[in-house]
Amino acid sequence: MDRNPSPPPPSRDKNEEEEVAGGDCIGGTVYSKHWLFGVLSGLIQIVSPENTKSGSDDDDKYQMELDEEMENEICKVWDMSMDEDVALFLQEFNAPDIFMGVLAKSRCPRLREICVGILGNMACFQEICVSISNDKNLGQVLLHCLYDSDPPTLLETSRLLLTCLSQSEVASVWVERIQEYPAVYDTICFIMSSSTNVDLLVKVGEVVDKLFDLDEKLMLEWIKNGAVQPLDQSQEDSKEQPVFKIVPCVLEAAKQVRSENPEGLDVYMHILQLLTTVDDGIQAIVQCPNTGKDTWNLLFDLACHEFCQSDDPPIVIQEQKTVLASVFSVLSSIYASQAEQEYIKIEKELPLIDSLIRVLQNVEHCQKKPENSMDSNTEETKKSDLTPEDFHLKILKDISCEFLSNLFQILTKETVAQGLKEGHLSKPKCSCVFQNLLPFYSPAVEDFLKILQEVDKTLADDLEESFPSLKVQT
Repeated sequence: MDRNPSPPPPSRDKNEEEEVAGGDCIGGTVYSKHWLFGVLSGLIQIVSPENTKSGSDDDDKYQMELDEEMENEICKVWDMSMDEDVALFLQEFNAPDIFMGVLAKSRCPRLREICVGILGNMACFQEICVSISNDKNLGQVLLHCLYDSDPPTLLETSRLLLTCLSQSEVASVWVERIQEYPAVYDTICFIMSSSTNVDLLVKVGEVVDKLFDLDEKLMLEWIKNGAVQPLDQSQEDSKEQPVFKIVPCVLEAAKQVRSENPEGLDVYMHILQLLTTVDDGIQAIVQCPNTGKDTWNLLFDLACHEFCQSDDPPIVIQEQKTVLASVFSVLSSIYASQAEQEYIKIEKELPLIDSLIRVLQNVEHCQKKPENSMDSNTEETKKSDLTPEDFHLKILKDISCEFLSNLFQILTKETVAQGLKEGHLSKPKCSCVFQNLLPFYSPAVEDFLKILQEVDKTLADDLEESFPSLKVQT
C-alpha cells in the first residue's frame, strides 16, 4: 500500500444495529418479511382473473400445474408456518383470505394441498384457530375441500379439521358446520370404503372418532343417514348415488389399515365401540346379518389370531390395551344382542375364551408391584400408582371380565370337555378366571363349577380348595 488505510466508518449504537439487522425479520425468527410478501403476492397473481379464465387445453393444463420455482417458495412458507411468529404474521397479513382465494379458484392439486397444509399449521395455534374457525366463508371452502379427488389435499384437509375439532373453544363450531352439510357424510364414507391411502384413512378415521366423541346427536344422524333408502328416489338415481352405511364403511377402512397401521386400527375399533354406546348404533351393526357377521368375524380374528398371542411377552398388553378394550367391548355388545345367530356358536368361540383369559393373565402380570415397593405406603407412592397405564388396564380388565362371565354362563358339558381337551381351559386358566370374576360374577363361576364337577371332578375339587367360598352348600 502506498497510502494510509481509510478511517473506519462512523460507529453505530448497538440498538441501532440490531434494528437495521432485524427490521426485515418476522418476530424473533430470521425469516424475511419482504421475501414472504413476494411469495404471497405471487399467489395472488396465480388466482387473479386474467390467470383463471378458461381457455385452451394448454391453458387448462397450465392451471393444473405449479411452476417449480413457485412450488419451492410456497413449500418454504409451509415449513415456516410451523413457527408461531410466522403463523401470527401470516394471520396479520390476511394470508388465510389469500389461501381461501386459491382454494376457491385454483385447479392445481399441489397448490391446493400446500395452502390447506399451511392453514393446518397455523391452526395449531389457538388464537389463529379461533379466527379461522369463526370465518364462515373460509369454513365453507375448507369443507368443500373434502370433495376433492386429490388424496394429499384430502389428507391435509382432514388434518386441519382434526386440529380444529381438538380445540375446545371452536369444536362446536365445526360440529354444527358439518351438520349443516350432509354431503360431508357421503364423502367421508366414500373415502373410508374406497381409498387405499392408509395415511388418509387413518386421519379421516380420527376425524370421525373425534366427531362421534364430541357429539352424540351427530353420531345418531350418521348412523341413520344410510339406514333407509329415500322413498322418492328412483331406481335409476339409486344406482348413480349409492347410499352409504356407516358400519360397512368403517369395517372396510379397518381392513385396509389393519396390517400397515396399528394406531389406525385402534381408531376404527374405537369408532365401532362408540357406535355401541347407543341402541341405534348396535342395531346398525347387527340389523343386517352380513354386517353383524362381518363385524364379528373381523374382531374375532383380531382377538384370537393377532393380539396378545401365547408367544408374546406379557408386557405387550400395554401396547394393545386400548384396541383390545374396544374389540372386546364391541364383541360383547354383538353377543348380547345376537347370541342366537349361526355365526356365534360357543363351541366355535372357545379360542375367544382362551384369548380373554390370556389377556387377564397378562394384565395381572403388568399390575404386579415390585417387591421393594410392597411395604411403601407413602402419599407419594399412592399418587404414582394411579397412572394412565393402570387406568386403561383396569378398563380392559373390566370389559374382559364382563364378557367372559357372559360366555361362561352358556358353557355346556360338551363345550367344557372340548375346552379342556384342546387346552383352552386348564387349572391355571380356570384359577385366573375365578380370581378375576369373584366376587362380582359369582353366579357365572358357580354354574361353571357345577358343570366342571361332571366333566373333571378332580379339577373341580382342586379349584374349590383354592377358592373356599365356592364350595357347594349341601
